[in-house]
Amino acid sequence: MLIDPGSGQPYIPALSYFLGCFDIYDREETLGEELEEFDPNDPSDREELILKYCLPRKRSYRQRFLLYKCLEEALQDKNYDFQSLLKYDPEAYSSFPDGWDEMKNARAFFEDIFRLATVVWKDDLQKASFEDQSTWTTVG
Repeated sequence: MLIDPGSGQPYIPALSYFLGCFDIYDREETLGEELEEFDPNDPSDREELILKYCLPRKRSYRQRFLLYKCLEEALQDKNYDFQSLLKYDPEAYSSFPDGWDEMKNARAFFEDIFRLATVVWKDDLQKASFEDQSTWTTVG
């Protein structure tokens, strides 16, 4: 099991990790205004959002691999509720830009993340796939 050195806890990927870069809580006047320029329902805007904000986030190649596999598994489930990941929670200290909780096709957003990650993370995914994951005890 992969251990995150920052927390010392097991690294357990979640699809929400792809969305953290779009959290505008306490950044409405900076990141929020920046993201308002994009329409996540428009395929070209969606691609730019993913390439500019989502995929470049600092992660080890092993974290990328596990996160990618988590997304692959969710996409294989025809009933997975991707929209629930965007739902506004008034109790949480996080929020997305206006309208994101009403995205027309959240599955398409995550399909695009998967498609682009396959290309952008290709070397990292290949490197991790050649390793024996049972030996992963630290983030590498």
